[in-house]
Amino acid sequence: MSGNDYLKYMTETFVRHFEQPKSERKQIRLERKEARPPTLFHWFGLIPASITMLFRKS
Repeated sequence: MSGNDYLKYMTETFVRHFEQPKSERKQIRLERKEARPPTLFHWFGLIPASITMLFRKS
């Protein structure tokens, strides 16, 4: 990919993003954020999940 192709791609992406209404951009951002796993599980794996389940059972 040459520099011109990359610049063209980035420009198109930028324009497409800012042509959307602000409310639609905000909604997309919230949907992406909700789909993400919690940070604790993302960084430390299943260990925090198993400890949480252990304490909830007790």
